[in-house]
Amino acid sequence: MKIATWNVNSIKARLPRVQEWLGEFQPDVALLQELKCVEENFPRMEIEDLGYNIAVSGQKTYNGVAILSKFPMEVELTALPGDDGDEQARYVEAVIDCGERPIRVSTIYLPNGNPTRNDDGSDHEKFTYKLGWMDRLVVRAKELLKTEEAFVLAGDYNICPTDFDVYDPGRFADDALCRPESRARFRTLLNLGLTEAFTAMNPGVHQYSYWDYTGGAWQKDNGLRIDHLLLSPQAADRLTACDIDKTPRGKEKPSDHTPVWIELAA
Repeated sequence: MKIATWNVNSIKARLPRVQEWLGEFQPDVALLQELKCVEENFPRMEIEDLGYNIAVSGQKTYNGVAILSKFPMEVELTALPGDDGDEQARYVEAVIDCGERPIRVSTIYLPNGNPTRNDDGSDHEKFTYKLGWMDRLVVRAKELLKTEEAFVLAGDYNICPTDFDVYDPGRFADDALCRPESRARFRTLLNLGLTEAFTAMNPGVHQYSYWDYTGGAWQKDNGLRIDHLLLSPQAADRLTACDIDKTPRGKEKPSDHTPVWIELAA
């Protein structure tokens, strides 16, 4: 069973790339982020024609996440619990009915968090929103771990877990992707007992999942590894492979992210 995560950076702008990749790679479940459209404008027919069931939480111009599944699925949540006033579309959670061992998946578009500081040096509200969102994700992960289910929390975390995951650590030292507070919360998720799939399957391998459009970042491989799949112990026991598919990033009019995928034993 192949599960992939991909920040598509506008489903409308990237639809040909998404259709092409879904057709060639054939993931069983695809978790998409940054759709930049409301639910009714999602290209449902084009994706359904490729054999996928769809769950979407959309938002005009910004954010937006989706789960595409070749199996039936039951949507459990369309927002991250813990803040009823949060209207940003950043989370969908569903149970995938893939046979005797169903798996729960969440598509996550974690806040970027920049700028991190106000003019007076205090934390900017965008950064505190990011940290608060991560605190809520920790709470949800704790709740899910109590169920002892197989689950995958995957998406664009907007976190470089270590300096190894950013091409220029010095330049990003005060960036929300690398601030100690952000990284500490990511470590908190791992310390709960979750497995970060890419590192687990590729120890010491230096790869990125995002390259900016400017400054020749793609050509120079000046990237960041900010797209992650975190697995519960029950899902990690089934993990057989994880990799970053750089192919879509080299295509015409690509997303600035590229898919990261895992394979689980049935």
